[in-house]
Amino acid sequence: MTVARGPPGRPSSTLLGCWRRRPPLGFAAKVGIAIALGLSFAIIWTTVSPTASSQQISTERSSFAAEVSAPPTASHNRTSTTAGGGHAHRKPRPVPHSHKKRHPAPAGSHSHPPNATSSLDGEAAKVDHSEPAPITDPEPKEKEPEQEQEAEPDMEMEPEQEAELPMPEESGGNSGKAPAEGDEEKPPQLELEEEPGESDGDEDFEMAKKKAPSKKRKLPPLFSSSAHYHWKHCAAKSGYHYIPCVDFDGDGSQRHHERSCPRSPVTCLVSLPKDYKQPAPWPERKDKVWYGNVAHPRLSNYVKGHNWLNHSGEYLMFPPDEWEFKGGARHYVESIDEMAPDIDWGKNIRIVLDIKCKSAGFGIALLEKDVITLSLGLANDQTDLAQIALERGIPATVGSLGSRRLPFPSGAFDAIHCGECNIPWHSNGGKLLLEINRILRPGGYFIISSKSADLESEEGISASMTALCWNAIAYNSDDVSEVGVKIFQRPAANEEYDLRAKKDPPFCKEEQNKANAWYTHIKHCLHKAPVGIEERGSDWPEEWPKRLETYPEWLGDLQTRVATDLKHWKAVVEKSYLDGLGIDWSNIRNVMDMRAVYGGFAAALASKKVWVMNVVPVHAADTLPIIYERGLIGVYHDWCEPFSTYPRSYDLLHADHLFSRLKIRCRQPVAIVVEMDRILRPGGWAIIRDKLEILDPLETILKSLHWEIVMTFRKDKEGIMSVKKTTWRP
Repeated sequence: MTVARGPPGRPSSTLLGCWRRRPPLGFAAKVGIAIALGLSFAIIWTTVSPTASSQQISTERSSFAAEVSAPPTASHNRTSTTAGGGHAHRKPRPVPHSHKKRHPAPAGSHSHPPNATSSLDGEAAKVDHSEPAPITDPEPKEKEPEQEQEAEPDMEMEPEQEAELPMPEESGGNSGKAPAEGDEEKPPQLELEEEPGESDGDEDFEMAKKKAPSKKRKLPPLFSSSAHYHWKHCAAKSGYHYIPCVDFDGDGSQRHHERSCPRSPVTCLVSLPKDYKQPAPWPERKDKVWYGNVAHPRLSNYVKGHNWLNHSGEYLMFPPDEWEFKGGARHYVESIDEMAPDIDWGKNIRIVLDIKCKSAGFGIALLEKDVITLSLGLANDQTDLAQIALERGIPATVGSLGSRRLPFPSGAFDAIHCGECNIPWHSNGGKLLLEINRILRPGGYFIISSKSADLESEEGISASMTALCWNAIAYNSDDVSEVGVKIFQRPAANEEYDLRAKKDPPFCKEEQNKANAWYTHIKHCLHKAPVGIEERGSDWPEEWPKRLETYPEWLGDLQTRVATDLKHWKAVVEKSYLDGLGIDWSNIRNVMDMRAVYGGFAAALASKKVWVMNVVPVHAADTLPIIYERGLIGVYHDWCEPFSTYPRSYDLLHADHLFSRLKIRCRQPVAIVVEMDRILRPGGWAIIRDKLEILDPLETILKSLHWEIVMTFRKDKEGIMSVKKTTWRP
């Protein structure tokens, strides 16, 4: 059988009939087909392949109730409206003169490495959110401890390449301690990270830019997107109570007399107590805490000798009618009220410092009167009673009464209390009382009580008080509590100082700035009270709660900024934070604002059952006096160092543009995230708002710490994320 075939490659004509030659396609038709195929490929690819952003964001939201833009910030001059008058400036850190190679991934402070995500917050008007540039202070400030490069970090990183980061200038033989009093150094200069369009045109800011180096090369990213993190436990013997700048690294039984941070950034993770349990909701937690969360041998022995706390099963209980003094804390507070009716707790007196924290019962009793009491746990207290106070939901911090000033602004506290604290106030020429005089508001009260009278101490304290011109306004020996209580008042004006027979201590010189509080030695001199109406402290604040939203005359042009800041944060908290982040606020009590400006975030939460520690970075504008003036509390801190508190102190951390506003680069910025991991309890939350270039690699770090990325949102180049710490440890 023969089969006829058509032209090669064409169908047979005997099978399909006559084959016809098709005319060739035109050029336009060919181009159209090519375009159609290309579009089809692009559509299919985008459908089945995830985008880069979707890989970075875990639970990204498409909309958000509140504004994502940043709130207003302090003016660019580093002013602190201090109680002594004028505007004082805190000094910045010296500009690094040399560059050392570092791993690009971990750029942090001295703590353990973490990881985060990006997202934004709400929809309000965009306001200038740039951090004011610091201006050098006329008074040479004492040198801050510099951190040396660690020999063996407690985390391993696998960076893509090494990047050069500006390093603080090395000074030979630096031991991490502040220099001795009297050491002079040239005014430090700044390394400013230029952010175009964020200057508000302040003359002081322009002056600071002229004094600082003109422009530095663009710094590499704060966090490397290519680094991998492998975490290790801290080896300190203090274990899960480890406070890096308080405890000796090698021996948990010893502590530094003054704040002294490790030479190398802390990049290890603090361990968790066995069977750690989340605290009960407020107010239940003030009456009982899980014993295992705070237990150690010294506490066990302490409990046996005191009736105001007892160990019952798994709990550490605090009977409401028991206290250090007989009759209870409520009776003690009421007796003070009777001795000095002008104190008027909760109205005239809003902010109190309780020195040498014990039971925190004094603060709890005052809380019922709408007074916020900050308990100062001394570093030499190895029973760690301040940790118990924080576990109960009572404001507390750790500090030392030694040669350095406390990290508070001048004229901050309405009253200061020292109950059975056994501190030799009259020793060393009454130097500690000079520091109390600095941080106590003019016209404020100093309340001291003790069970047993020491004649020598009584005479010494009386002589020191006379030298300071403090008035002894009341004394009472209470039959119920069996304690003697004395109340002194700091002069509100300078006329009383002129009546002193002996001018000792002398008045401080004009350049001895009372605003400086970070690694600054206590000066043996007396600061005068402010006199002009334009000076903070010349008038007593409005009664609480009116003082929260009253903006005194001495604020000047800042009145509008503070009001705008409050309006912004009220909108953000109400529209997004309370409902839109997945946070159960019934379990939130201890809150920290890691970069507070005017305290707007804390003010927006004032009606909630929380307290907020407002942290003002030492290289930012000095706005902490404004925060205290509004009836809120806070401290100065340098986030390149660990914070002075116990592990697991806070239920929620709020970091608003903390990383992108770092004026001075830390040696390892990732150590800031590690410190967040240390001070946040398991099950606690962090709200992080920043630029996407920060948040994207930060999410990777937080995931390496096994934090849960609950929600993220991004808009333009900024974002916000809500993250939750888990119980994971390496």
